[in-house]
Amino acid sequence: MYRIIDGKAISASVKQRVKNGVEELSKKGITTSLAVIIVGDDPASKVYVANKKKACEALGIISEEYALPASTTQEELLSLIDTLNGRKDINGILCQLPLPSGLDENAVINAILPEKDVDAFHPQNVGKIMIGDYDFVPCTPAGIMEMLSYEGIDPEGKRCVVIGRSNIVGKPMSMLLLHKNGTVTVCHSRTKNLAEICRSADILVAAVGRACFVTADMVKDGAVVIDVGMNRVDGKLCGDVDFDSVKEKASYITPVPGGVGPMTIAMLMQNTLTAAKKQNNLL
Repeated sequence: MYRIIDGKAISASVKQRVKNGVEELSKKGITTSLAVIIVGDDPASKVYVANKKKACEALGIISEEYALPASTTQEELLSLIDTLNGRKDINGILCQLPLPSGLDENAVINAILPEKDVDAFHPQNVGKIMIGDYDFVPCTPAGIMEMLSYEGIDPEGKRCVVIGRSNIVGKPMSMLLLHKNGTVTVCHSRTKNLAEICRSADILVAAVGRACFVTADMVKDGAVVIDVGMNRVDGKLCGDVDFDSVKEKASYITPVPGGVGPMTIAMLMQNTLTAAKKQNNLL
């Protein structure tokens, strides 16, 4: 019998923890703040930014939104980031990706001070994740580790398979599992015998961006299945895992929606609190 890992419930516990932390800082006269930059009119990005703003308000985090037109130049965007870097009252800076064509995402990521990089995309933060001495973790992998911990699922000694090698999910996810003593295999579009490798997984993380890509024949009995996918098919939101067939083989499984998704914003709030504490020498 499978158990659904409820991202809504777990994210609520994380947010409560963050809210308590923000209130503790407030008692010391310290505010917690996040600056969110959005360039252009991408509908999905606008929804994400609105959700982040709503979460900040609920937890007592000051949120500043900078909505820039698609015509914004690289110099203008970097100038704004430079200004925010210099403001002591801003703890975290997030630039919503993707950016409109013509803007250099890497230059923008590199411009944000590592100590304010609450997305954990800066090369310095990526390197710290590699060696296991990190302050921030990209929000989605951090959320997945929180879910595993909440459910008492310990990666130690387990075979972990991550499908996807993106800098945002796949690569940091594999490192976090490795730091917890999992035996990790990273698969991608060039992987041969993918189904066979997936069938070896005790913990399977699907972050490939293809609707219902993982089918029941790719999952071994009793596996923990984490679905990172957010795809739309005929207007309906679905994940990278064929939930209805895979759930019968899994011991634990995350749904879409309501699984990993809510955790991402919760962990962004956690990273923002961590930044505020660190900048005030409280960590």
